[in-house]
Amino acid sequence: MTTLDTTVDPSAPGFVANRAALLERLDELDAALDQARAGGGEKYVARHHKRGKLLARERIELLVDADSPFLELSPVAAYGTDFPVGASVVTGIGVVEGVECLIVANDPTVRGGAVNPWSLAKTRRAGEIALANRLPMVNLVESAGADLPTQAEIFIPGGRVFRDLTRLSAAGIPTVSVVFGNATAGGAYVPGMSDHVIMIRDRSQVYLAGPPLVKMATGEVTDDESLGGAAMHAGTSGLADHLAEDERDGIRLARQCVRRLNWRKHGPSPRTAVPQPPKYDPEELLGIASADLKVPFDPREVLARILDGSDFDEFKPAYGGALVTGWGELHGYPVGVLANARGVLFSEEAQKAAQFIQLANASNTPLIFLQNTTGYMVGTEYEQRGIIKHGALMINAVSNSTVPHLTVNLGASYGAGNYGMCGRAYDPRFLFTWPNAKSAVMGPAQLAGVLSIVARQAAAARGRDYDEDSDAAMRMMVEQQIESQSGALFLSGRLYDDGVIDPRDTRTVLGLCLSAIHNGPVKGADGYGIFRM
Repeated sequence: MTTLDTTVDPSAPGFVANRAALLERLDELDAALDQARAGGGEKYVARHHKRGKLLARERIELLVDADSPFLELSPVAAYGTDFPVGASVVTGIGVVEGVECLIVANDPTVRGGAVNPWSLAKTRRAGEIALANRLPMVNLVESAGADLPTQAEIFIPGGRVFRDLTRLSAAGIPTVSVVFGNATAGGAYVPGMSDHVIMIRDRSQVYLAGPPLVKMATGEVTDDESLGGAAMHAGTSGLADHLAEDERDGIRLARQCVRRLNWRKHGPSPRTAVPQPPKYDPEELLGIASADLKVPFDPREVLARILDGSDFDEFKPAYGGALVTGWGELHGYPVGVLANARGVLFSEEAQKAAQFIQLANASNTPLIFLQNTTGYMVGTEYEQRGIIKHGALMINAVSNSTVPHLTVNLGASYGAGNYGMCGRAYDPRFLFTWPNAKSAVMGPAQLAGVLSIVARQAAAARGRDYDEDSDAAMRMMVEQQIESQSGALFLSGRLYDDGVIDPRDTRTVLGLCLSAIHNGPVKGADGYGIFRM
């Protein structure tokens, strides 16, 4: 393999400015994460603890193996909306008894753990990840049910959560539920459709309708324990497989269930058992990404700080230079890499990418996409040379590739370049974003300019004078709107990625994802759609 060199100078003014700008974005990220970790606030956290209950993250900490990592997913879901940051649920991948599991934990300090549109979307994304990567799912349940004011947005699509649980089971992917409190109405089907169910004595309450609704519907007078208590479900209905004495005992039983799964990974083990760390300091990643997205940077500098031993065998280095492609290893796993080098994608880059993706599928090698693109090149010359069909060639290859894809947006992800570089619509197994990154149909200035040109042409067609002051105000408003709506936190809040990450954690995050991916088989495509040549 070829060891990558570096030209990074940490004392250079550009590096210092880039680092300062990224640290500002990281401060914004930390503030959002603090909001999510705070749950419902001190008052409701204290009330929860006073009742002898553990917080969602405390339950997760006891569930996962000691000193093992927990990769939290979508931690700032609902950021910038009317709902609390984090969306009243914690999801992520953790190791339980040596088994990588997808964990979903309701946060009852946030509106009783009620399910709102964003917690529904976050939970469904967790189910997608579990199914795609063959990860056993552990649900830590305590929810007041649907957020009633938004029931119109929840009720109909919410049924998919229960469908997804049964599909996991049908695919041979185990599901475990521990009920810590209420699981009412539709929420009762989470344990009802799980393979293994644990309830806690005098704590768990699982029923389709609580005592007040039963009285209104049937006239029957009953109580919580008789209707849906843990002891009743363990000894009478049979819904509970295990009866725990308290929360810690419930978590112990959940670990016991996972230990008895006899779980085996279907993917190959790392090719290198003891991988070498990168030769360059990951701290330098903070100064590599350009503060100004119009200024490109060399993605090889990123690869030199995330790949094992900084080793990288480049593919077609002299052709299509705006896209870097090649082979390396990350935490011992072989990977292919596609990384934007100069923003714009031309026909050569698209053709190079399509061939490289086919090669990765032929060798059953996972692909990592490092996005920093403004899209495919436009203009008469490029249209005549076939940029549409060549871009379609690349998108075809991405769409029909079946090896696992991992995507990280390092800077810009605009236009159809987002599609060709495996954006969210193309179902990468995981997609993460650096705090400085942006994504939109085009840059704010370009979009505002297009609207201005269209408006000018419309005014000219009607024979009217064009109001320059109104145009300037419109452009400013549009640019501000697109600037805010294309930011990393805004998009992550709407589940368009699986989390905004510190650049220095990129290698660790990708390594955890690669390990999770290999719970399932890794196999390339047998065929593609028609390639328009």
